Amino acid sequence: MEAEQASLELTVGPVAHGGWCVARHEGRVVFVRHALPGERVVAAVTEETTRFLRADAVEILEPSPDRVVPPCPYAGPGRCGGCDWQHATLEAQRALKADVVAEQLRRLAGIDRKVVVEEVPGAPDGLGWRTRVQLAVRGDGAPGFRKHRSHDIQPVDACLIAHPEVEAVGAELREWPGAAGVEVIASTGGDRAVVVKPRPRRTVAVPDLDAPASILVDQGKGRTVPRRGPGVLRERVGDREFRVSGSGFWQVHPGAAETLLDAVLTFAAPEPGEWALDLYCGVGLFAAGLAEAVGPEGAVFGLESEEAAVRDARANLRDLPQARIERGRVEEALDRFQIERADVVVVDPPRSGLGREVVDRIAGLEAPRVVYVSCDPATLARDLAWLAERGYGLADLRAFDAFPMTHHVECVALLVRG
Repeated sequence: MEAEQASLELTVGPVAHGGWCVARHEGRVVFVRHALPGERVVAAVTEETTRFLRADAVEILEPSPDRVVPPCPYAGPGRCGGCDWQHATLEAQRALKADVVAEQLRRLAGIDRKVVVEEVPGAPDGLGWRTRVQLAVRGDGAPGFRKHRSHDIQPVDACLIAHPEVEAVGAELREWPGAAGVEVIASTGGDRAVVVKPRPRRTVAVPDLDAPASILVDQGKGRTVPRRGPGVLRERVGDREFRVSGSGFWQVHPGAAETLLDAVLTFAAPEPGEWALDLYCGVGLFAAGLAEAVGPEGAVFGLESEEAAVRDARANLRDLPQARIERGRVEEALDRFQIERADVVVVDPPRSGLGREVVDRIAGLEAPRVVYVSCDPATLARDLAWLAERGYGLADLRAFDAFPMTHHVECVALLVRG
């Protein structure tokens, strides 16, 4: 029997990183999606390796009390791969994410710590929060979302986790011939944009949309050019406005930027006159908060590798002369700019984390406090273990449900020198 056709009756065990639960069959590990711990399910095998199986729960024989009917008709085995936990209550989702963070800390960093995943304001039912939605487009122009671990595309007529201002554009209901992908953005500053990625040697005829939006073309390598309307969007956090060029990075949950900024500043505890570093600073969210806290007598040095983000950050912080933004990779730029010390360091690396080389360089700064913002608990835990070798211990950690219905979780960790 082919692996993808096989079905197994399984008792589901604990949650695993990535939206899976762990079961066992004849001594082999089975990673199961669309299940919950404690359930008895029939699972269809979707992938087999020499070490483990992957499977989808296609029939629930004994449901968990935390199970609910997924609100989205496209959620479930063989359908859209964007959401992982629509079949669980929000409380259960956060408990599962907390278990994942705690398990990664224990397994990879030897840290035994209770974790609580906090709600991010702005999406009390876990829906309607995603302000940046990326659609893949089939060869016939139909947009949709990729199925889990697949290049196949599931056409949709709406996305329930998308923000209402994203859905107002109606991108899912249009055809996009010549496009490889379409990103729809609704900023907290009231702007809308559609970023179109053409297929090679093709042009895209942009259809009429249901709501006004700027149209931008993705030229690859982080470059977008406006075809209609401005090429930047406005994002608001408190009293401060940030410009973000095209599809540049910004938190997708409308409450996440302010929530994370508050957490970072609480942990960093910057004082007037201090010297702060913001590494992987993006468009300057944390650098702005640090600069306001250290004041004119202090200084903030922000480092970012993306050219467009550097331009945005410099514009966003132009009223804060104590903040300096430079372009470069952390691995080389700290040396190039002769950064040898700091009172506080904030890092917000990509999903791949810091890595050993950057950990060693940061530890060499001998800052009393390092605040680490992470979207991946596995690479966070790995880097915490390396930081512990260099004398930095985990003093505090908060986790936030910035991506409801998915397995993703945002963490903010405070490291202090022992």
